[in-house]
Amino acid sequence: MADDTASAPEAPRAAARTAKGASRVRMSAAQRREQLIVIGRQLFAERGFDGTSIEEVAARAKVSKPVVYEHFGGKEGLYAVVVDREVRSLLDRITTALTAGHPRELLEQAALALLEYIEEETHGFRVLTRESPLLSASGNFSSVLNDVAHQVEHILGDEFESRGYDPKLAELYSQALVGMVALVGRWWLEVRRPRKETVAAHLVNLSWNGLSNLDATPTLITRPSR
Repeated sequence: MADDTASAPEAPRAAARTAKGASRVRMSAAQRREQLIVIGRQLFAERGFDGTSIEEVAARAKVSKPVVYEHFGGKEGLYAVVVDREVRSLLDRITTALTAGHPRELLEQAALALLEYIEEETHGFRVLTRESPLLSASGNFSSVLNDVAHQVEHILGDEFESRGYDPKLAELYSQALVGMVALVGRWWLEVRRPRKETVAAHLVNLSWNGLSNLDATPTLITRPSR
């Protein structure tokens, strides 16, 4: 009888432990890797590479540090995976958006694609635009901008040739246009006003109307050519 009485309070506790264990679904290796990437992305966006530690990644994922090392080898490996994913995501988004035939429409599509990425993938954009000693020429925000600029260069080259401008200057103008949009995008990331459609319209207004009235052989008025 005494045994029954002693075991009675234990029954609910045992049931609770069983239910708690059942509610914890063990992640597969792929699921755990994805979880760590998402957590790393958020931490790198908030604190940058130097301000993020493997300890904090593991703590947020509720795993031990060796689990993170097992998947990525260390903080550098996790960061490289996060950056590579964001580079491909942004480039794919911009490339997919460029469907129009008219150069002005293409400018609108490129500007909107970047602003939409900033709005919808803020953490990813912050990761790409933060300075890091690990970023290489092939895996950072600059590499994305260069890829986009090369696409714009081909478009401008054809447009320049049809208007009698030197098509060799298309590279210079494509870098200028893409750089302008990117710099405004970084500013808009912080202020978030006006709305992205208005920002894109003003960017296109400046760039397109400027392109429409190009001088074939521009000179400086403050330093006349000799």
